[in-house]
Amino acid sequence: MTKTCNAMVITPHADDAEYGIAGTVAKWTQQGKEVIYVVCTNGNKGSNNPQMQPEKLAAIREQEQLAAAKLLGLKEVIFLRHEDQSLEDTPEFRKEIVRLIRMYRPEIVATSDPYRRYIWHRDHRITGRVVLDAIFPYARDRWAYPDLVEQGLEPHKVKEVLLWGAEEPNYFTDITDTFEIKMAALHCHHSQVGHFPREWDDLLKQRYEQLAEGKGFALAEAFHRVEIWW
Repeated sequence: MTKTCNAMVITPHADDAEYGIAGTVAKWTQQGKEVIYVVCTNGNKGSNNPQMQPEKLAAIREQEQLAAAKLLGLKEVIFLRHEDQSLEDTPEFRKEIVRLIRMYRPEIVATSDPYRRYIWHRDHRITGRVVLDAIFPYARDRWAYPDLVEQGLEPHKVKEVLLWGAEEPNYFTDITDTFEIKMAALHCHHSQVGHFPREWDDLLKQRYEQLAEGKGFALAEAFHRVEIWW
């Protein structure tokens, strides 16, 4: 059974999308666009607290993500619950993403840029690679997965890809009016950011100010954007 959305954000961990694209997502939802999140891992290794058990952390992080999603006005959050730090470029993972793309049929897909050089979380790199392959050619081509067609999941052509964390961004969105919502959503991830000093908010704002320099607005998120016309 197919559903619809305007944009699908596929994030390696809970909180990655808040860093990368939440200001843009808030802008989209304010415009009436339907946006869904796909969270690939359970985030159960995202703490150095010796008192925090992985199972408990995974449950906490799901609730944090749901709270952030509510603030951002998301249509839905899908949790794939793969083990944190374990993502691999496998046919199974790729098909999982293809299934969701064909089911929800988004015009835009956003994810982590897999081509960031040197130091980059492996889950981020793998997620980006798998998502790009899922978009093209697998979600597009009928005979890539005949069994999905038999299940009613027809091929789908994504029109646009936005990659956050890009070293060579070519597309900038104005988040001046949604920055506060972005930060509020990010602060929902208390297990990840609750220990940061107050100055951290100011440092992030400075970063988004730098990205907006020369663009005609005060604050920006940056992406490498690819339009798919074939």
